[in-house]
Amino acid sequence: MTGAPHPFPTQAVVLAGGQGSRLRPYTDDRPKPMVEIPGTGTPIIGHQLNWLAEEGVTDAVVSCGHLAEVLQDWLDQAQLPLRVTTVVEDEPLGRGGGLKHAAGSLPRPDEPWYATNGDIWTRFPLREMAAFHHERDAVATLALARPRIPWGAVETDAFGHVLDFIEAPPSPYLINAGVYVFSAVFTELLPARGDHERTTFPRLARERRLAGYPLPQGAYWRAIDTAKDLTEAAKELAAQSR
Repeated sequence: MTGAPHPFPTQAVVLAGGQGSRLRPYTDDRPKPMVEIPGTGTPIIGHQLNWLAEEGVTDAVVSCGHLAEVLQDWLDQAQLPLRVTTVVEDEPLGRGGGLKHAAGSLPRPDEPWYATNGDIWTRFPLREMAAFHHERDAVATLALARPRIPWGAVETDAFGHVLDFIEAPPSPYLINAGVYVFSAVFTELLPARGDHERTTFPRLARERRLAGYPLPQGAYWRAIDTAKDLTEAAKELAAQSR
């Protein structure tokens, strides 16, 4: 499909309903995406919305769940660079159902859209990912990261001799980075309840309509799951600003 014009998405869904039990006590009084990155004064979702706006997104739908009112209050008071709508699940719908519920509030249902998990902090060119998605005629494209293993690795030879110690090496496997590009038709393929990663994604993979976009070399990506992740993110931000 080279040469065909294609619109870059200008709308996005942010899944921000997680409880963040591993981030307690930070999440005792706020949902996980409302936890601040130390030293920035801005919650994770604030960084995400700024990034989306920088990448051409004008409208975002934020799917709320746990302590939704805390997130909604912050969004109402914050100076945001794009229009934001919130939706709340009245009952648990699962990841796929929640995504479909949120997508129902996108302002342009006949256009492609981005989605991102609300507990990651990343920076990379979303338009390049959207072009990759279009070139492969995919229905859905997921960003792929290669995180560092949190333990030191030991390299040996065939005889069991230790050759080297490698501190926090990159994983040999790519993982789902929690950022997506979806064509407009993807919404109707989502389950009303349940997990799209067990239903919709495997189906699209069998049909060769699911693409994986490796994050560019040097792109910043971190999932914020624990207090240590917050500390590491703050260190990395400080290093980048020097």
